[in-house]
Amino acid sequence: MATIPVIVKHQGKKYDVDLDPTSLGEVFKFQLYSLTGVEPERQKILVKGGQLKDDTDLSKLGAKPGQTFMMMGTPSGGSGELQRPKEAVKFVEDMTEAEAAKQVGAIPAGLQNLGNTCYLNSTLQTLRAVPELQEELAKYTPAPPAAGTSGSSLGDLSMFGLGGLGASTDLTASLRDLYKQMGETQDGFPPLVFLNALRTAYPQFAQKSKSGHGYAQQDAEEAWSQIVSQLRQKLKVKEPNEGSSEAKEISFVDKYFAGRFSSVTECDEPAAREGGEEPVHSNDVFLKLDCHISGTTNHLRDGILAGLEEKIEKKSSVLDRDAVYTKKSKISRLPKYLTVHFVRFFWKREAQKKAKIMRKVTFPDELDVVEFCTDELKKMLIPVRDKVREVRKEEEDVQRARKRQKRIHDKQVADEAAGIVDSVSESQKADEKKADDKKKDGKATDGDTAMEDVVYKTDAEVEAERAAAILAAKKELHALIDPELEKDEGANKSGLYELRGVVTHQGASADSGHYTAYVKKLGPLDPNTGKRGEEDGKWWWFNDDKVSEVDAEKITTLSGGGESHSALILLYKAIPLPSAEGLAE
Repeated sequence: MATIPVIVKHQGKKYDVDLDPTSLGEVFKFQLYSLTGVEPERQKILVKGGQLKDDTDLSKLGAKPGQTFMMMGTPSGGSGELQRPKEAVKFVEDMTEAEAAKQVGAIPAGLQNLGNTCYLNSTLQTLRAVPELQEELAKYTPAPPAAGTSGSSLGDLSMFGLGGLGASTDLTASLRDLYKQMGETQDGFPPLVFLNALRTAYPQFAQKSKSGHGYAQQDAEEAWSQIVSQLRQKLKVKEPNEGSSEAKEISFVDKYFAGRFSSVTECDEPAAREGGEEPVHSNDVFLKLDCHISGTTNHLRDGILAGLEEKIEKKSSVLDRDAVYTKKSKISRLPKYLTVHFVRFFWKREAQKKAKIMRKVTFPDELDVVEFCTDELKKMLIPVRDKVREVRKEEEDVQRARKRQKRIHDKQVADEAAGIVDSVSESQKADEKKADDKKKDGKATDGDTAMEDVVYKTDAEVEAERAAAILAAKKELHALIDPELEKDEGANKSGLYELRGVVTHQGASADSGHYTAYVKKLGPLDPNTGKRGEEDGKWWWFNDDKVSEVDAEKITTLSGGGESHSALILLYKAIPLPSAEGLAE
């Protein structure tokens, strides 16, 4: 079948194209790509009935010689001219393993299970979701070993045939090296050196299995706590020191992971209070919030509230005997990264093992913790939190308006291309003509005074006003941040957190079952600016050395309710505040 000469209009230009009726729409799009520079996936070619699709049979268009088609779309580079790439293109097969691992969209490395080490793998993958931790670890230099010590240990590496390597007993240095190695591969990596360092520092993780074969399963929460404890001791960051030109050193964990409680402990018995016993006020550091689970716990909020109040039995100096005290805590500092622990495991005396509470407890993607805070901190957080929500609503309204305008515009263009005349619009034009005629005569047929011209704003003007209002709201938001809170770089300034990681457990007890981790994907990193693009909302599922991508809906299934995967540890991050320039900080 012979080709049909047609005309394609694009951005005021006309292109003569030979349409092959035996081919598909995709072929026609590539023809236009060679002429206009607009990639096929960015083209909108209007045909009768809608847009041309890649799998459209061109013979069914009924195209006639000289027929005109309209195309919309711009090249991704913003220019219609094809240009030679500034840098030589390097194909994946030509890259080193480390280069391939750093490409946008590359699947991150998993961790091999070295015998009941899934508890450790899931913990390591979730902690790796903290960019600040990776940055500071890369700078970490261990202190020189004390005199008379070697600073290394062969430990259990001999069982893997690696006895000649040696392993640093510095857990922080081992974690630094492990994350560096994981960043240079997409394969499952064996965390041998780190595991040996962990077992050397904490012998409980070297416990043998009751069956006598290999090592016993461990609790991921215990591994998490011990690793964070070591990082708190070893990993330091520098901060400006008021009144001094020299920077001061503080713990990385204290800056980004540690919160503070303001607590009041009081005796439950009226006799103690009547005898003059005063409530005891204290301030305590916490590295995680516990979510206690009872028969009435249905949501994370319920469990956190329960964890902020505890009963303590101790001796009363007034009563001169043991009495029950109630300790009530409020949060006086919120860290940038908030760890929440579901207290699902408890010691079952009759079975002599840690049993698991199966109850379903839901948790949100965005967590508001303002209600758990002291009155002083609430006063700082609430104005910022409310302004964040106001800005979000305004931005959502603008997005909806843009989508609505785009739909209307696309429909109008499609109708015009298909030769459809809108009778309503014709009628409106006729009415407008009559109104103009009446105005010229200076009178209306019904005797009413002619109205003055009404000036309507264009879509562009309306959108510009909205953008200005949003920018003003963002500036106001930053002005609302308390100066003391502004200085605390590692603190949450709004009271709102977004979920970034989940450690899950599958099974009926802590001494068995299987641990995995879910980590939210980051946006693509721009190598030139160092900034990340928009996230796609998907998550990585780390099941030892198997890594796969899952939708956000999967996370909502991790609330428990049986022996299937249920959340044990949640890692929340303070929401990024929109900057005055419109970019999230």
